[in-house]
Amino acid sequence: MFVAPDPGLLRLRTGLRAVLGIALAVTVAELAGFSLTASITGGLAALLALFTVTDATVRGQAVTTLLLPLAGFPVLALATLLHDHTLLRDAAFLLVVLGGVYARRWGPRGHALGIFAFMNFFSTQFLHAVPAQLPELYAAVGIALAAAGAVRFVLWPIERRTPPPAAPAPLPGTGLARITTRQAVQATAACAVALGIGQVLSEDRWYWAVGTTWWIFVNTVSRGDTLVRGFRRFLGTLLGIAVGMVVAIPLHGAPLPTALLVAVCVFGIFYTAPLSYSWMMLAVTVMAGLLYGLLGVLDPALLVLRLEETVVGAVCAALAVLLILPVTTHAINDAWIQRALRAVHAATAASERRLSGDEAADPRPHVTELDLLLGRVRLSLAPLVHPLSPFRERKARVRRVLGLLDECAAEVRGLAAVAADPDASHDARLAAACWRVESAVERLTSPRTPEHAPAGAAEPETAPHPAPAALGHVSGLERLLAALDEPLRTPPGSLLVRS
Repeated sequence: MFVAPDPGLLRLRTGLRAVLGIALAVTVAELAGFSLTASITGGLAALLALFTVTDATVRGQAVTTLLLPLAGFPVLALATLLHDHTLLRDAAFLLVVLGGVYARRWGPRGHALGIFAFMNFFSTQFLHAVPAQLPELYAAVGIALAAAGAVRFVLWPIERRTPPPAAPAPLPGTGLARITTRQAVQATAACAVALGIGQVLSEDRWYWAVGTTWWIFVNTVSRGDTLVRGFRRFLGTLLGIAVGMVVAIPLHGAPLPTALLVAVCVFGIFYTAPLSYSWMMLAVTVMAGLLYGLLGVLDPALLVLRLEETVVGAVCAALAVLLILPVTTHAINDAWIQRALRAVHAATAASERRLSGDEAADPRPHVTELDLLLGRVRLSLAPLVHPLSPFRERKARVRRVLGLLDECAAEVRGLAAVAADPDASHDARLAAACWRVESAVERLTSPRTPEHAPAGAAEPETAPHPAPAALGHVSGLERLLAALDEPLRTPPGSLLVRS
């Protein structure tokens, strides 16, 4: 829970860069004589630019950063102009929610623009910005994006020296479109209910319920993901409020120590985000308390209200994913597992061709793809192995699936290493073994019914003399794929998890 590897100190460097970029944005805003509201708006804009822009290339990141004002400025104007018109403001906020989630179908860029648009509306509610402040808010956001871009692309270009980690290709376009459309409807409905209940709790601070609901839907694709994320958000918020009671309230908004602690929270957000949503939310909650202290409105009752609205938002999100156009956990799990199995087959086939003398065949890209897909499989299956999951039998099956897939990956890596050896020889039995691997993958990735359940995979042939290394790896794959049939497809035709 407290110690995690940080290869190349990437999380450390990213966190420190975020502190530098946000500090630069706020410092320039303060030197320009902007109000505290504008300075905080600029700091939040810089944070979002550094946190949400995750394109696969540096050029793509730069383009997305340049496009952020196109998404943020109209929303900022709309939110401030409608500030005192409750019904119109609420309707506009829900339209921003709908569009922001729907935009995720266009990949990382749509995802970042959607979040930036939503958070510009949210921040005007948080800061109670009014139309007269709009010019300096625009200026503060523009300065913040320029400062964040300068730090990210010029002063500390981490991605140029350490390329962003690769990610598996998204699910097919039609499937992604279906998921984002459903999530857009779910999130909008959940936010509508959260907005109404939030306003009953507080006419001034209702937006935390909506913000909670929105962020629970970020980076989730199934109802299992969403339910686990909602619990983690509540846990992180609860811990953050406890820390805020001890740290933020005694400061009474003192500028220097508050600024230093906000910097620590910013670092915590970036450093922990890849590892733990709960830890990240702890940092976010403490930072929000410190900002309330700067604004002169922080007290214990406000922090308790924050927790109440977090509960409201989490419950609304949970009910929405359970009742409105649900995207089942199984549907996503099945898609990623099938892609991982097909990558196993592709790497095996490429290795066999390479050992047969085809110099153009290269299994390494398939091995890399398999590693990426296994990471996505683990993320997709995480809700099923969560400590609070009550389904012990399913949890055991999922852990067995993950273990067998990891062993498959190890055999594939070993096979690829043998194929890369120029002195490795081809064995006539290898082609037959690879064909059996292909058949096993086809059995695992094709639909079947109980009355047409195929027999288990054939046992690897026993060689009359010691098998070469390549054949040993392929035989190991045969055994592992046969073992996968039981947790994936038993009872015949069943789902890995019914949810």
